[in-house]
Amino acid sequence: MNAIDKPPAEAVAAQWLDAFNAAAPAPSRAALFLADAHARDVLALGWEIRTISGADAVVALLAGLPGALRFAAGRTHPRRVTRAGQECIEVLLEFEALHGPGQGVLRLVQTEDGPRGWTLLLALAELADHPDASGPRRPTGEDFSREFGGPNWADHRAKTLSYAGREPAVLVVGAGQAGLSIAARLGQLGIDTLVIDRQARTGDNWRRRYHALTLHNEVHVNHLPYMPFPPTWPVFIPKDKLANWFEAYAEAMELNIWCDTALESGEYTDGAWDVVLRRAGEVRRLRPRHIIFATGVSSIPQRPKLPGLENFRGTVMHSGAYTEGSAWKGRPALVLGSGNSGHDVAHDLHASGAAVSIVQRGTTHIVSLAEAQRVYSIYAEGIPTEDCDLLATATPFPVLKRAYQHATAMSKRVDAPLHAALAARGFRLDDGPEGCGFQMKYMQQGGGYYFNVGCSDLIAAGDIGLVQYADIAGFEAEGARLRDGRLVPAELLVLATGYLNQQETVRACLSDAVAERVGPVWGFDAGGELRNMWRPTAQPGLWFTAGSLAQCRIYSHYLAMQIKAREVGLV
Repeated sequence: MNAIDKPPAEAVAAQWLDAFNAAAPAPSRAALFLADAHARDVLALGWEIRTISGADAVVALLAGLPGALRFAAGRTHPRRVTRAGQECIEVLLEFEALHGPGQGVLRLVQTEDGPRGWTLLLALAELADHPDASGPRRPTGEDFSREFGGPNWADHRAKTLSYAGREPAVLVVGAGQAGLSIAARLGQLGIDTLVIDRQARTGDNWRRRYHALTLHNEVHVNHLPYMPFPPTWPVFIPKDKLANWFEAYAEAMELNIWCDTALESGEYTDGAWDVVLRRAGEVRRLRPRHIIFATGVSSIPQRPKLPGLENFRGTVMHSGAYTEGSAWKGRPALVLGSGNSGHDVAHDLHASGAAVSIVQRGTTHIVSLAEAQRVYSIYAEGIPTEDCDLLATATPFPVLKRAYQHATAMSKRVDAPLHAALAARGFRLDDGPEGCGFQMKYMQQGGGYYFNVGCSDLIAAGDIGLVQYADIAGFEAEGARLRDGRLVPAELLVLATGYLNQQETVRACLSDAVAERVGPVWGFDAGGELRNMWRPTAQPGLWFTAGSLAQCRIYSHYLAMQIKAREVGLV
């Protein structure tokens, strides 16, 4: 059947939904799904984020659905698309979830026996009786005056920020995109939230990084909740522009933020945390019911033990402390690490006139910047961001792997000449875990890849040197001594060696016992969900959020609803 002969996507979807809604949760309903169908439940049929695979298991899950599935009113219409290399019909849904209105996505695949369900997302859209106070539900001037005793906004903000005589319900540690997103969501649900950050200003987590840094995915993927970036912004956002936006966002969203503040200790007793904060040198004690670590996957710098480094007479710094390379013009430098930060720092040092070599410790996935955008292609399809976010959430882990493998295979074909040139120089390449490329590397280990914006070309041409870490016998006063006796001179060593797992942040801020109870954070669990992310942990009252701006925007919604549900006694 060619494209002209295919019935309209909406008609096919309507027929399938009619059959599904008419069928009992029995074999008749299971026959409507592929044998290897998958369903993702995000708080819709319980307080879980989980993936279910297999037609029988999907049907068993759907036995808990309170009502019918129907087309989502006012949203993107059913359409034929290709996902993970599979042609399908994609349908946005609405339904009644257990604790409020639900939203979802159905993907249908045409078979000889008719359309069959391939993937299904069921997600809680909002809590019944506790909706997000935005849009048509935003507070009026009278609401504000009644609640705060007058229209003097400045006095209200000063009182709110002091936390004199009251405790926040939630303490958020970290004021980057993760912390700002969850604080904004909680604020719109009426939950008193305090954000703390070690930096002197909101946005310094980006502002104080190396000058050449820009976001490596396109602007339309990266909006924060409630406030999209202006349409005049560049496709790839410079880090200082983003940092200043964070500061403006915090003010516009009236977020309560204490900068120059560190969490020194915390103990969970009687349903709340006794925490000790150090704010501008002074100790403050608070008792929030929830702590959310929003320190991201780049929190505590990882500094590997390097043989002989104590003998090196040059400057050693972590890439998180590197700003720019003008001081190293005409001087030799080494960058240890070949992920995004390592390449960016080496590129900047080369542009500043340094004689720089990059030291590769393991294999690296290299993808050109344009090709890297394949995994965000939904956001370039011209549909509303909220619909794109739902579609992104609707891809269960087994299908996500297929999608990444498909995108990686296509990118490899385009990038083949660059890869061949790098390999000829001795650069060691990989395709990511199971051929899934950079995105799976990011979600499993937080790095190990580079979006080429020119540094790979410089390495291939020999303008930036390449050293394999395995060839280094040790460091000495003037640089790195290779096993063959040669010296690679260096006056600067930048450690682009990544960051420790967030479990270690918990260990440093709370205790060994809490860190061991929670376990590793980030990376996939056996069910195909990110470990400990955006859902309850083994430690009551302790939560995590992290990831790209898009991940923080999407999952802050679901994390905020879980905390609100606990605050109002639904859980």
